[in-house]
Amino acid sequence: MSELKQQFEDAVNFVQSGNGDFKPDNNLKLEFYALFKQATEGDVKGKKPGLTDFVGRAKYGAWEKLKGMSADKAMETYISKLAQYR
Repeated sequence: MSELKQQFEDAVNFVQSGNGDFKPDNNLKLEFYALFKQATEGDVKGKKPGLTDFVGRAKYGAWEKLKGMSADKAMETYISKLAQYR
């Protein structure tokens, strides 16, 4: 496994574990979600959720903004964004 992928997995595990004093707000959670999806799945897929699915639309929109970003860049951004808050 590459060093970048290992650092990314460590960062994801930290964010998802909810350990420590790190309590991201909803906007930051959305950014992490979009970066994770871009890093692991690539560009957004599927239909945009309906108007009444506020959470689904927010997630889709955040991921859609990252269209064209490489997986490596998404991983690097995720790691550096977490480093700002640690």
